[in-house]
Amino acid sequence: MTVGDIARQDEEGYIYLVDRKKDLIISGGVNGYPREIEEVLHAHPAIAEAAVIGILDDYWGEAVKAFVVCRKGASLTKDELIAFCQTSLAGCKLPKTVDFIEALPRNAAGKVLKADLRQPAK
Repeated sequence: MTVGDIARQDEEGYIYLVDRKKDLIISGGVNGYPREIEEVLHAHPAIAEAAVIGILDDYWGEAVKAFVVCRKGASLTKDELIAFCQTSLAGCKLPKTVDFIEALPRNAAGKVLKADLRQPAK
């Protein structure tokens, strides 16, 4: 673990990395971890890859914004995606906006560049 990692420890003493502190989304006073939301998105059969960030929201403080890359030949609408997520996520963790894109920006090591995704969201 490094500074900025969020972790939890179970009753047996095992430590699990949850996410990065800088990526935490606080919507309506509830902590939303992008990794948790992304795991739900990745479970959809039409989604090849996805990333989640928090964007400013006048009412909630922050809202969830999802960037989704669909599998070749698959189609998906925002409403279908949100309906799918409603089965696994609380309302404050549901994506409020969804951008369907061709590919996620990545660095040379293959890590998703969330800072690049945040730029147009400001």
